[in-house]
Amino acid sequence: MSRIANNPVVLPKGVTVAISDRQMTVTGTKGKLEHTIHNAVNVNQGDNVLTFAQAEDTKASHAMTGTTRALVNNMVQGVAQGFEKRLTLIGVGYRAQAKGKVLNLTLGFSHPIDYAVPEGIEIETPSQTEVVIKGVDKQKVGQSAADIRAYRPPEPYKGKGVRYADEVVVRKEAKKK
Repeated sequence: MSRIANNPVVLPKGVTVAISDRQMTVTGTKGKLEHTIHNAVNVNQGDNVLTFAQAEDTKASHAMTGTTRALVNNMVQGVAQGFEKRLTLIGVGYRAQAKGKVLNLTLGFSHPIDYAVPEGIEIETPSQTEVVIKGVDKQKVGQSAADIRAYRPPEPYKGKGVRYADEVVVRKEAKKK
Protein backbone atom coordinates (compact mmCIF):
# COMPACT_ATOMS: atom_id res chain seq x y z
CA MET A 1 0.00 0.00 0.00
CA SER A 2 1.31 3.42 -0.92
CA ARG A 3 2.14 5.95 1.75
CA ILE A 4 2.55 8.98 -0.51
CA ALA A 5 -0.27 10.85 1.24
CA ASN A 6 1.56 10.73 4.57
CA ASN A 7 4.42 12.88 3.26
CA PRO A 8 3.78 16.61 3.71
CA VAL A 9 4.34 19.08 0.87
CA VAL A 10 6.88 21.72 1.92
CA LEU A 11 6.30 25.11 0.31
CA PRO A 12 9.52 26.74 -0.94
CA LYS A 13 10.20 30.44 -0.47
CA GLY A 14 8.06 32.59 -2.76
CA VAL A 15 5.20 30.07 -3.12
CA THR A 16 1.81 30.84 -1.58
CA VAL A 17 -1.23 28.60 -1.31
CA ALA A 18 -4.80 29.82 -0.91
CA ILE A 19 -7.61 27.35 -0.14
CA SER A 20 -11.23 28.47 -0.30
CA ASP A 21 -14.26 26.20 -0.61
CA ARG A 22 -12.46 23.13 -2.10
CA GLN A 23 -10.58 25.35 -4.58
CA MET A 24 -6.79 25.53 -4.19
CA THR A 25 -4.69 28.24 -5.83
CA VAL A 26 -0.89 27.93 -5.88
CA THR A 27 1.04 31.07 -6.84
CA GLY A 28 4.79 31.33 -7.36
CA THR A 29 7.46 33.16 -9.32
CA LYS A 30 6.78 31.22 -12.54
CA GLY A 31 2.99 31.48 -12.52
CA LYS A 32 -0.30 30.46 -10.96
CA LEU A 33 -2.17 27.12 -10.97
CA GLU A 34 -5.59 26.09 -9.67
CA HIS A 35 -6.97 22.72 -8.57
CA THR A 36 -10.32 21.55 -7.18
CA ILE A 37 -9.85 19.33 -4.13
CA HIS A 38 -11.85 16.09 -4.10
CA ASN A 39 -14.49 15.68 -1.38
CA ALA A 40 -12.72 12.57 0.00
CA VAL A 41 -9.60 14.59 0.90
CA ASN A 42 -8.91 17.08 3.70
CA VAL A 43 -6.02 19.54 3.23
CA ASN A 44 -4.49 21.23 6.26
CA GLN A 45 -2.23 24.25 5.82
CA GLY A 46 0.47 24.97 8.41
CA ASP A 47 3.68 27.01 8.43
CA ASN A 48 4.93 26.47 4.87
CA VAL A 49 3.65 22.88 4.99
CA LEU A 50 0.58 21.21 3.47
CA THR A 51 -0.67 17.92 4.95
CA PHE A 52 -3.29 15.63 3.48
CA ALA A 53 -5.77 13.35 5.27
CA GLN A 54 -8.66 11.09 4.31
CA ALA A 55 -12.14 12.47 4.87
CA GLU A 56 -13.56 8.95 5.25
CA ASP A 57 -11.99 5.54 5.81
CA THR A 58 -12.47 3.96 2.38
CA LYS A 59 -10.13 2.59 -0.25
CA ALA A 60 -11.20 5.27 -2.76
CA SER A 61 -10.57 8.02 -0.22
CA HIS A 62 -7.09 6.65 0.48
CA ALA A 63 -6.31 6.57 -3.25
CA MET A 64 -7.60 10.11 -3.82
CA THR A 65 -5.56 11.42 -0.89
CA GLY A 66 -2.32 10.14 -2.43
CA THR A 67 -3.31 11.40 -5.87
CA THR A 68 -4.19 14.86 -4.55
CA ARG A 69 -0.91 15.07 -2.66
CA ALA A 70 1.05 14.19 -5.83
CA LEU A 71 -0.89 16.72 -7.93
CA VAL A 72 -0.40 19.52 -5.39
CA ASN A 73 3.31 18.67 -5.10
CA ASN A 74 3.62 18.96 -8.90
CA MET A 75 1.80 22.30 -8.81
CA VAL A 76 4.15 23.65 -6.11
CA GLN A 77 7.21 22.41 -8.01
CA GLY A 78 5.86 23.87 -11.28
CA VAL A 79 5.25 27.40 -9.98
CA ALA A 80 8.62 27.39 -8.17
CA GLN A 81 10.93 25.91 -10.84
CA GLY A 82 8.83 24.91 -13.85
CA PHE A 83 8.96 21.73 -15.92
CA GLU A 84 10.88 20.97 -19.09
CA LYS A 85 10.86 18.20 -21.71
CA ARG A 86 13.44 17.84 -24.46
CA LEU A 87 12.80 16.18 -27.82
CA THR A 88 15.35 15.18 -30.44
CA LEU A 89 14.62 14.82 -34.16
CA ILE A 90 16.63 12.06 -35.83
CA GLY A 91 16.46 11.61 -39.60
CA VAL A 92 17.75 13.17 -42.79
CA GLY A 93 15.97 16.47 -43.38
CA TYR A 94 14.04 16.41 -40.10
CA ARG A 95 13.85 19.97 -38.78
CA ALA A 96 11.93 22.03 -36.24
CA GLN A 97 11.51 25.79 -36.07
CA ALA A 98 9.55 27.77 -33.46
CA LYS A 99 7.72 30.81 -34.83
CA GLY A 100 5.76 32.57 -32.09
CA LYS A 101 2.87 30.33 -31.02
CA VAL A 102 3.47 27.78 -33.82
CA LEU A 103 6.07 25.02 -34.07
CA ASN A 104 6.89 24.19 -37.69
CA LEU A 105 8.04 20.58 -38.17
CA THR A 106 9.51 18.98 -41.27
CA LEU A 107 9.42 15.22 -40.65
CA GLY A 108 9.73 13.61 -44.06
CA PHE A 109 6.08 13.95 -45.06
CA SER A 110 4.98 15.64 -48.28
CA HIS A 111 3.85 18.63 -46.21
CA PRO A 112 5.21 20.54 -43.21
CA ILE A 113 3.39 20.15 -39.89
CA ASP A 114 2.31 23.24 -37.94
CA TYR A 115 1.79 22.46 -34.24
CA ALA A 116 -0.21 25.15 -32.41
CA VAL A 117 1.44 25.69 -29.02
CA PRO A 118 -1.12 25.42 -26.15
CA GLU A 119 -1.68 28.29 -23.72
CA GLY A 120 0.85 28.33 -20.86
CA ILE A 121 3.53 26.41 -22.81
CA GLU A 122 6.76 27.80 -24.27
CA ILE A 123 8.60 25.98 -27.06
CA GLU A 124 12.19 26.74 -28.01
CA THR A 125 14.40 25.27 -30.72
CA PRO A 126 18.08 25.68 -29.72
CA SER A 127 19.05 23.83 -32.92
CA GLN A 128 17.11 22.49 -35.91
CA THR A 129 16.97 19.00 -34.41
CA GLU A 130 16.18 19.91 -30.78
CA VAL A 131 12.87 21.02 -29.25
CA VAL A 132 12.59 22.24 -25.64
CA ILE A 133 9.10 22.42 -24.11
CA LYS A 134 8.72 24.47 -20.91
CA GLY A 135 5.81 25.33 -18.64
CA VAL A 136 4.45 25.34 -15.09
CA ASP A 137 1.83 22.61 -15.58
CA LYS A 138 3.49 19.17 -15.66
CA GLN A 139 0.52 17.56 -17.41
CA LYS A 140 0.44 20.16 -20.22
CA VAL A 141 4.21 19.95 -20.78
CA GLY A 142 4.11 16.15 -20.99
CA GLN A 143 1.04 16.12 -23.23
CA SER A 144 2.58 18.66 -25.63
CA ALA A 145 5.75 16.56 -25.86
CA ALA A 146 3.68 13.42 -26.48
CA ASP A 147 1.62 15.17 -29.19
CA ILE A 148 4.76 16.31 -31.04
CA ARG A 149 6.35 12.85 -30.69
CA ALA A 150 3.18 11.22 -32.06
CA TYR A 151 3.65 12.88 -35.47
CA ARG A 152 6.64 10.60 -36.16
CA PRO A 153 7.47 8.15 -33.33
CA PRO A 154 10.92 6.52 -33.54
CA GLU A 155 10.94 3.41 -35.69
CA PRO A 156 12.96 0.35 -34.61
CA TYR A 157 14.96 -0.33 -37.80
CA LYS A 158 16.84 2.90 -38.48
CA GLY A 159 15.85 4.82 -35.32
CA LYS A 160 14.43 7.73 -37.30
CA GLY A 161 11.72 9.89 -35.77
CA VAL A 162 10.98 12.22 -32.87
CA ARG A 163 12.15 10.92 -29.51
CA TYR A 164 12.60 12.18 -25.99
CA ALA A 165 16.18 13.25 -25.28
CA ASP A 166 16.67 10.47 -22.71
CA GLU A 167 14.72 7.80 -24.64
CA VAL A 168 16.49 4.63 -25.72
CA VAL A 169 15.14 3.02 -28.89
CA VAL A 170 15.75 -0.72 -29.09
CA ARG A 171 16.91 -1.41 -32.63
CA LYS A 172 15.86 -4.46 -34.65
CA GLU A 173 17.94 -6.33 -37.13
CA ALA A 174 16.81 -6.24 -40.77
CA LYS A 175 15.39 -9.37 -42.44
CA LYS A 176 17.86 -11.92 -43.74
CA LYS A 177 17.39 -13.74 -47.06
